[in-house]
Amino acid sequence: MILQHLPVLPLLIPLLGGILLLLPPLADSDRAQRWAGSAIALAALAAALLLLWQVDARGTLVYAVGEWHPPFGIVLVADRMAALLLVLTSLLLLSVQVFSSAGEDQKGRFLHPLLMFQALGIQGSFLTGDIFNLFVFFEILLIASYALLIHGGGKQKTQANVHYVILNLAGSALFLFALGIIYGTFGTLNMADLQQKAAHLPATDVQLAKAGAMLLLVVFGMKSAMLPLHFWLPRAYEAAPAPVAALFAIMTKVGIYSLWRVHNSIFGEGAGELANIAQPWLWPLAWLTVVVGIVAVLASQTLRTLTANLIIVSVGSLLLMVAINGADATAAGLYYLVHSTIAAALMFLLAGLIIAQRGKAEDRFVQARPVTQPVLLGGLFFIASLALIGMPPLSGFIGKALMLKAALPDSAGWIWPPILLGSLAALLMLSRAGSTLFWRVRGDNDEPVRVQPAQQLAVWILVLALVALVIWAGWLTSFMQQAALDMLNGLDLQQLLLPAGGYHAE
Repeated sequence: MILQHLPVLPLLIPLLGGILLLLPPLADSDRAQRWAGSAIALAALAAALLLLWQVDARGTLVYAVGEWHPPFGIVLVADRMAALLLVLTSLLLLSVQVFSSAGEDQKGRFLHPLLMFQALGIQGSFLTGDIFNLFVFFEILLIASYALLIHGGGKQKTQANVHYVILNLAGSALFLFALGIIYGTFGTLNMADLQQKAAHLPATDVQLAKAGAMLLLVVFGMKSAMLPLHFWLPRAYEAAPAPVAALFAIMTKVGIYSLWRVHNSIFGEGAGELANIAQPWLWPLAWLTVVVGIVAVLASQTLRTLTANLIIVSVGSLLLMVAINGADATAAGLYYLVHSTIAAALMFLLAGLIIAQRGKAEDRFVQARPVTQPVLLGGLFFIASLALIGMPPLSGFIGKALMLKAALPDSAGWIWPPILLGSLAALLMLSRAGSTLFWRVRGDNDEPVRVQPAQQLAVWILVLALVALVIWAGWLTSFMQQAALDMLNGLDLQQLLLPAGGYHAE
């Protein structure tokens, strides 16, 4: 019975958990909120892992909500790619939930419920089988992120939030226009139905459909921080509290996922006159995103800004994989997506710990008092830096090697230089950051602040996840290769017209 309803559990658990955390008696006790929030996050991770195991063993799992079947009903589609990203989201949620329990939740109200609602929006975006509900889940995650960004208050957070809200409201308006155009030309917003109808669209509707598809490219580009729509990211991520920024690390990946799902699957090779409509734009924009990200990395003055700019570089690298649009490139991009999200989240959490121990200097690259625990924080910073640069033995090296291999032989001249230069820039700036934060010190630390056990646990969860990506790299690359093929092949309506919880047999 539980297995039949597995696809809806990653949505129900954070939804019901967030509501429970708003109600007495949980809402009246910080201690109860912390334990309950961590238990809910752990349950979400268990459900995601169980779903991943089921999907890998039995194929894509389809769930018609309320047994209303597509193209008019709401359908959840859990294929390998969606299931893997659900595990990633749940892992991040567990880590930031535990980290927040060490005192971050006392700087403002409703942190734990808001983390749950943000996870609900992210997980729904990965699970939905139609573009309208993709819009709905985008709005859920954005509304939660508006409140999370100003957690704890302050002028800097308010200013960053105003820009962030205005930009995303504009993006939401464009998304609605695109949905109207797509529905007007195709008569459906179901992804499987769209994929079937794309190749047979009447010639009179092709130009209108192209306009809708390009509007979606703008919207997803804005969500993923693609050039020139990336300028919101560094300021927003720098202003956010450490655990919030760590969870935000996956928000740009929702945009990347949407590009894969819509422009490489629906408007992929089999879409007739609409085939690969985004590719001529993706190539230069992805390349320039990496280049501009590298320049921003070299100009970074704080650890949080540096991490945010490294996210832009990783986004550009992933967009290059989207532009190649093949199974090998998608699989390589998926591995790197998982790695880069965990590594960035780890560095944001470390930035929060370093800020707490450096006083007024915070994480700026200036001479300041020493941190209280240089061995612990310096060791963790070294591990996170290796991961972000892409050096062995951590998973960043495997991810970048897979992307370089995927570019062979046709695109190597375009792909290799930006990816390798991105690693070089990360090496230079993280070396400078480490030497400044831990070696260029003066005076004594007369206000010793130590890392709390919950914060250590949260950080080690992410470190162990990076190690796991290396240990199970062989199985994961095979899994991601199959996930890429599933995504590129897509589903047809007959596969969706199954009873609730039905499996698409392979």
